[in-house]
Amino acid sequence: MKQAWRRTLESFLLPFGAIAVGLVLFGMFCAAVGANPFAVYGSIWKAAFGQWSTFQNTLIRAAPLMLSALCTALPARLGLVIIGNEGALVVGGLAAIATGLSIGTGLPPLGVQLAMAIAGMVAGGIWIGAAGALRHYRAVNETISSLLLNYVAIALLNHLVGGPMKDPSSLNKPSTFPLADVNMLGAIPGTRVHWGLVYGLVACVITYFLIQRTTFGFAARTAGGNIRAARIAGIPVGKLTIIVCALAGSCAGLAGWWRSPPCRDLPTNR
Repeated sequence: MKQAWRRTLESFLLPFGAIAVGLVLFGMFCAAVGANPFAVYGSIWKAAFGQWSTFQNTLIRAAPLMLSALCTALPARLGLVIIGNEGALVVGGLAAIATGLSIGTGLPPLGVQLAMAIAGMVAGGIWIGAAGALRHYRAVNETISSLLLNYVAIALLNHLVGGPMKDPSSLNKPSTFPLADVNMLGAIPGTRVHWGLVYGLVACVITYFLIQRTTFGFAARTAGGNIRAARIAGIPVGKLTIIVCALAGSCAGLAGWWRSPPCRDLPTNR
């Protein structure tokens, strides 16, 4: 009982402690360059949460960040360091917009959105799953491979959006043909925040349950804690690595779904 209480306390104190240390260090840097740390933090708070409009902007930007963060958080439970979030998001966005444009109005709006979401998840899952496969089969460092895959994804985006998928009417900034308004992801009633925020929260809850409350998650955490012990226990570490990486990539690919239309908000250069 005492150990369970201690683990629960640590799960709350460690994240908040890390945030507090980060704030103190950043404040020290601000003071070192002659800025008032409290004034800086006040400006940050006002810009992010000071008004209802700015708070909505923060929520809009938080939605894709949640799923992109899962792309790193899930493999981390397995002891992997994946930083290919951007690449998975980009290919997810490309797959989603390509699916939406190819379907057009052939399905009800909900059906089109579902098809786009699945396409984005599959593309992102394959992208990061490839990094996991390289780690398992060829012992390629997953941090390096996932980072380099970002550049491949961005190059693919530049080629498609500036070439085969380019809308001729987009002169100043290349973009794909626009998605029909009826197929766009709508906003939560009474706000400017799209439903992607809700989907992101649901995905976070599902992944938490998967990792913390299932045998699959227990196997992943065991492999992340001691890979030799996991292999001795008969846990298929290689298969687990690929599956977890694919799930992580699908989360970032899902974020690319609502960042995709009309594929002009994604990064096109560095």
